Amino acid sequence: MNKVMNTDLVVIGGGPAGYSAAFRASDLGIKTVLIEKYSVLGGVCLNVGCIPSKALLHFSKVLQEYKEFFELNIITNNPEFNFKKIQSWKNQLIRKMNTGLKILSKQRKIKVLKGMASFLNKNKILVKNNDSTKEINFNYAIIATGSSSIKLPQIKVQDKRIWYSTDAVNLPFIPRRMLIIGAGVIGLEMATVYSSLGSKIDVIESSDMIFSSADFDVSSFFIKSISDKFNIILNSFIENINFSKEHITVKINTKNVLKEKKYDVILVSIGRFPNIDYLNLNNIDVKLDNRKFIIIDDQCQTNIPGIFSIGDVSGHPMLAHKGIYQAHIAAEVISGKNHYFDTKVIPNICYTDPEVCWVGMTEKEAIKKNIKYHCSIFPWNASGRACVSNSSLGMTKLIFNKLNNKIIGGAIVGRTAGELLGEISLAIEMGCDISDISLTMHAHPTLYESIQSASKIEEKTITDLLNIK
Repeated sequence: MNKVMNTDLVVIGGGPAGYSAAFRASDLGIKTVLIEKYSVLGGVCLNVGCIPSKALLHFSKVLQEYKEFFELNIITNNPEFNFKKIQSWKNQLIRKMNTGLKILSKQRKIKVLKGMASFLNKNKILVKNNDSTKEINFNYAIIATGSSSIKLPQIKVQDKRIWYSTDAVNLPFIPRRMLIIGAGVIGLEMATVYSSLGSKIDVIESSDMIFSSADFDVSSFFIKSISDKFNIILNSFIENINFSKEHITVKINTKNVLKEKKYDVILVSIGRFPNIDYLNLNNIDVKLDNRKFIIIDDQCQTNIPGIFSIGDVSGHPMLAHKGIYQAHIAAEVISGKNHYFDTKVIPNICYTDPEVCWVGMTEKEAIKKNIKYHCSIFPWNASGRACVSNSSLGMTKLIFNKLNNKIIGGAIVGRTAGELLGEISLAIEMGCDISDISLTMHAHPTLYESIQSASKIEEKTITDLLNIK
């Protein structure tokens, strides 16, 4: 016989979107049950995604800086590292955050259930965990089940040398040669990690540019900046893959030119799809788009009253911070607040070395919308802080509306660039113009000073560079 529970709200999925929704709902006085299929909270992001990859990227950056000082003969010992210690350090960080989420759940009196949830009807779900089942009656539900890696159709065999993102962040071993299929954020971040650890990396991409939602000058600057670390091959696709005990032989087609290369590992990073198969959404007639993402409105509600969806499962951009923002909106709407997802911008960051980030409108978007705009780019080789930090390979770009001088977009390439993007994001949300940035005193020497410098270039008041009339 199934056990039956009653609650105001059930949240399905314990990733950043799901646990944020549950925590916010509890703070608003809503009785909440949180369902997670794994034994710990945090989802892909904390356990096998954002957090472990950023830990590895931070180590990669430290290792790269060590190598740079070694090449200058300032540090005299060749950099070495303990591979097993990296793994244990990363895992310890994750466990600490898992524990933190568990404590916060208890403090908020949220009932956390382990299991797979499926809808019986629009007010009842079934939770299965091995042989035990539980029925939950609810008034509201938030679907936050996340996404999974898309498999490569050409690979029809099971082989431990075929990796997906989860495998890569778990650091099984350091391959001598690695092929990464897909030059998205995950692929490029893993290329950064493994190249710093000693792997020789090829990244292939079917399109003619990376960072398709950014401007061409941003992506091309990045490609040039990493050319000595790993190899990006654009306009390419795989024609054939052969497995042997010694290596994997891959036939790559680049603009109708075939090349055969041998690798120890292939990392497949061609995108992600929504986790909806086990939810039995057909029982409640939730509408999906043509890619099977759940369709929601600007209050994160589906077409079914009382059923909400947030995070990756509700569509692009598939970013943790977007899911967390949606989580708060959904919980607040359920509590009776008239709130909407009305943010002007969603920041994008690729945590490579150098980092690449952009926010707001791009040049190509401005052209498409027939907006008269102007760009201002400050090169980091004119920044004192960048030079003394071995970070002179970078750029800060601002995009302005010519009619009113308001900032409508921006991009930064450089070490710790993602930490600087907040000022541009806030400037767009607040409707700032060029003078608001250029007349705000920025600390010297800093990297964020480059944002002010870009504004001063536009106003032709900069003194660190020649003003071009």
